[in-house]
Amino acid sequence: MNPIQTSLTELFDRIPRRHNPDNVKEIYNIIDEYESQLQSIEAESADHEKQVAPFFDTLDPIRALIKKSSDNKASKKIKDNYFDEGSGALKDSIQELLTMYASLTKANSST
Repeated sequence: MNPIQTSLTELFDRIPRRHNPDNVKEIYNIIDEYESQLQSIEAESADHEKQVAPFFDTLDPIRALIKKSSDNKASKKIKDNYFDEGSGALKDSIQELLTMYASLTKANSST
């Protein structure tokens, strides 16, 4: 596993499951680090740039869900639901990227 795959796996493993103020801060940090990893992959080649572009589109909706989970006017259950939806979407995105990136690096190493 290369350093980017290792980093992505570590980010995936760090995604919190429960909503609380500390976990909201942590998930924002993870999203920022994930975005940085996407930029690193994108910079590797023009082909990677095309493959990674859709993953950037998932970031703003995830951030919006996490932001809604901190709304003081929302009930705890609603906050928990927003957080669960956002963290689940982040996990799905990272898992999909890991799968896609593994196939890209495997294809590049066999050529």
